[in-house]
Amino acid sequence: MPDEAESLFCPLEFRYGRDSVREIFSREARLNRALRVEAALALSEAELGMVPADAAAAIDQAANLSHVSLERVDALERTLRHDVMAITRALAEAAGPSGRWVHFGATSADITDTALALELKESAAILRGDLTELARTLVALARTHRATPEVGRTHGQHGVPISFGYKVAVAAAEVSRHRDRLDELVPRLAVGKMAGAVGTGAGFGARAAELETSVMRRLGLTADEAPTQIVGRDRIAEFTNLLALIASTAERLATEVRNLQRTEIAEVSEPFDEAHQVGSSTMAQKRNPMVSENVTSLARLVRAFALPPLENMVQWHERDLANSANERIVLPHAIVLTDDLLTKLTEVFHGLHVDAPKMAAEIARSGGGAMTENLMLALTTKGLARSTAHELLRTLTSDGAKGPPLAERAKAHPAVRAHLSPAEVDSLLDPSTYVLAAAVKTDRILAELDRRLAR
Repeated sequence: MPDEAESLFCPLEFRYGRDSVREIFSREARLNRALRVEAALALSEAELGMVPADAAAAIDQAANLSHVSLERVDALERTLRHDVMAITRALAEAAGPSGRWVHFGATSADITDTALALELKESAAILRGDLTELARTLVALARTHRATPEVGRTHGQHGVPISFGYKVAVAAAEVSRHRDRLDELVPRLAVGKMAGAVGTGAGFGARAAELETSVMRRLGLTADEAPTQIVGRDRIAEFTNLLALIASTAERLATEVRNLQRTEIAEVSEPFDEAHQVGSSTMAQKRNPMVSENVTSLARLVRAFALPPLENMVQWHERDLANSANERIVLPHAIVLTDDLLTKLTEVFHGLHVDAPKMAAEIARSGGGAMTENLMLALTTKGLARSTAHELLRTLTSDGAKGPPLAERAKAHPAVRAHLSPAEVDSLLDPSTYVLAAAVKTDRILAELDRRLAR
């Protein structure tokens, strides 16, 4: 017989994700959450005089994995072919004579959707921590390189200089916005129901609203204000689409690292264990951006998981089961992989090697061409029409004008000499002075991020 490790089927079980996060979605953890909901129901019903207090106490005492085993639930489900009925039967057995009150007035979705809300609330807290850690890592890196000149690139071509710190600060702000989105979403996500078969609460009688409020209070949730038999699936679709947004940001940042680590650019590189790590089975010299590539691959899968929850919003009348099976697959995978890629991306930026001299050399390689905007604006200020100045510099930087650095060509041009001294031309084409604006803006961004991330 193969051992457990040899029989694992899904790569999520042995290759991707952290053990602590995978544990949230273990069968034992999910059973335990369902039992917590059943116990909260019984205790709230006793509080309102709907079931005997001693019965509720017995149910509460039995509602844990010490008394209700996964093996017993599985055995019952094989016969009943209904997962929640198997849980309630097993709990009723464990509660003895008081078991007759288990699940009183409830429907299956009251338990499963409320347990799911507990699961999603716990997951959201972990993802919030991931986003916070990544944002703070980016803030620290941006602060270090607030004034490190780097050529900006648009359309894959040299633009004007920025600072590497500003590039990273932009990323930190984007990650922080995702944290804000998650904070705004959690109150809509951590929502359960205890409202019976079609959501009206009729099975609980006149005190249905009080009961639902009491159950959710015990569990640290709020109640869906207008459920059908299930909690509105727009809530879950919003969550998985937020995960897709987070994944897109992660891929954007990973792609930036991958591009800047190209041999031809080599301005940054992700951490690499020189003593032991292997980049290629054939090409021994390789130092591949493997973690960033892994983040990219996982991000594409997380985005794909956003589609089924959108389709799950379409239910037949008050409910159907078309959402149930895919949610069992989509949510654990999307959450575990989002946590995985965020922690990996934090690892990349925490240990990122930044080659500032290479960045400076790349700007210098343009021969001053990356600074044409500064020169154009100065000429316009001195009296040339902006369009005239633009055409002048376009001509000076055209392929036909290649040769000496732009500074020499500009100083030799009569129209430039008429408006700017050689010293002014040199100053205008100095990237270290031009990039100061990026450094100042970086400081402003980081100060605001410090304030927001302290919350």
